[in-house]
Amino acid sequence: MMTQVRRRKPMTPKQASACCGPIDELLDPELFKSFCDPTRTRLLACLIKCGRPYSVTEVAACCSVDFSVVSRHLQMLERAGILESTKAGRTVSYAVRYRHLCRTLRELANAIEQCGPADQAVACAGGCCEKR
Repeated sequence: MMTQVRRRKPMTPKQASACCGPIDELLDPELFKSFCDPTRTRLLACLIKCGRPYSVTEVAACCSVDFSVVSRHLQMLERAGILESTKAGRTVSYAVRYRHLCRTLRELANAIEQCGPADQAVACAGGCCEKR
């Protein structure tokens, strides 16, 4: 017995722009803007690897970047929802929002995969993706 695979017909750009889906909300410009600067990504990588909140001064010292530049970059990462800050007196510390960041990136990857053509589906190592 032979089964027929039903393929989804690709949408035109006009049809796609009229259609709402999870990808529309997940493609957040603030998130991508926060990743576009090499210094900012270095700072974020440092904070991710450290695993604890760090003050702006500590981050500036470990990354050899001027304090005011570090502060501005960390504020942008916070606005994008990647970091959270706490203030104790005059000291502001930043910590990575690990669960939020992982969930956002995972949901974005799943939404992109759902939108793509069936013949280009990416195989997930953990079997986490929906079968097509």
